[in-house]
Amino acid sequence: MAFVAVGRTTRVGLAHWGTSRAFCAAMSSRRQLSSYLVSPKELHEALRKNPPSPISPDPRVIPLCASWFLPNDERTGIQTFREQRIPKARFFDLDKVIDKRSPYPHMLPDAKRFAAAMSELGIRKEDVVVVYDTKELGIFSAPRIGWTLKVFGHQHVHILNNFRLWVEEGLPTESGELYSVECCPYPIPDFDASKVASFEDVKEVAQDHNKEGAEGVQVLDARPNGRFTGKDPEPREGLSSGHLPGSISVPFSVVLDPETKALLPADKLRTVFQEKGVDPEKPIISSCGTGVTACVIETGLEVAGYGSPEKRRVYDGSWTEWAQRVRPSDNLIRKTQ
Repeated sequence: MAFVAVGRTTRVGLAHWGTSRAFCAAMSSRRQLSSYLVSPKELHEALRKNPPSPISPDPRVIPLCASWFLPNDERTGIQTFREQRIPKARFFDLDKVIDKRSPYPHMLPDAKRFAAAMSELGIRKEDVVVVYDTKELGIFSAPRIGWTLKVFGHQHVHILNNFRLWVEEGLPTESGELYSVECCPYPIPDFDASKVASFEDVKEVAQDHNKEGAEGVQVLDARPNGRFTGKDPEPREGLSSGHLPGSISVPFSVVLDPETKALLPADKLRTVFQEKGVDPEKPIISSCGTGVTACVIETGLEVAGYGSPEKRRVYDGSWTEWAQRVRPSDNLIRKTQ
């Protein structure tokens, strides 16, 4: 991985501030962002007040680029990062910070590998991280990285809504080759398994569909509807399209503004989920092709306040794992074309 170096800032002497309430209040106001979803203007102001600095021990606001394209796209995340990025941003490589032992793409890394990646990025446990996407695709892969940070307990994480608007609003960008940031120790975190659905979890849900006494867990499928119904093929050769029994088609595009590709406002998101028949009182598992756009849906649920966070999970392996592991005799791949 390669990353952009961090600029210098002037630090206010701790001896002057002491441990006064004024100091604590000032630090808190510099760190805090209003919600999980952050506007370009809000991030720009936060960076102006508290830019990343290698010489200050105070919590910093760090833009984290999560640019990623599908394997059949000629573009790459690192290429777009070189071409145009938020100043002082770091690059999180979705294709590298993974479980390399898994046969499925983008599976969550273990805690040790995650900590090593964060250390290499020069991100500290107390830093405020704002993850963003490409201007070309809008909201797409950033929610996956934001969710990953939350799974590993990083407390201050946000999603920019979005980099396309950042560019259109004329906010500062930079380009060019990369140079290294100073590494820092990131403690090996705990893994929050309550946010993750496994193959076995989802199989139990599918087998319980329509059974009396079942918990009624809802699986929201973020893939395009044609793949959900089985009409269109999967992009991965040899993989059957279709859907889990009882799952609900919620293509991730329906939670985005069609022009800006930014996430819709909370009230419109709630309307989308209501119209799709999603019950906020029941547990929800978000799924997609490889676990990336499932996190767009999970972010939409979070922003809308739809469903209890304790009852929402993301299926890490998603359809790529599902279609390869279920047996034809299980009858757990349905087509409605």
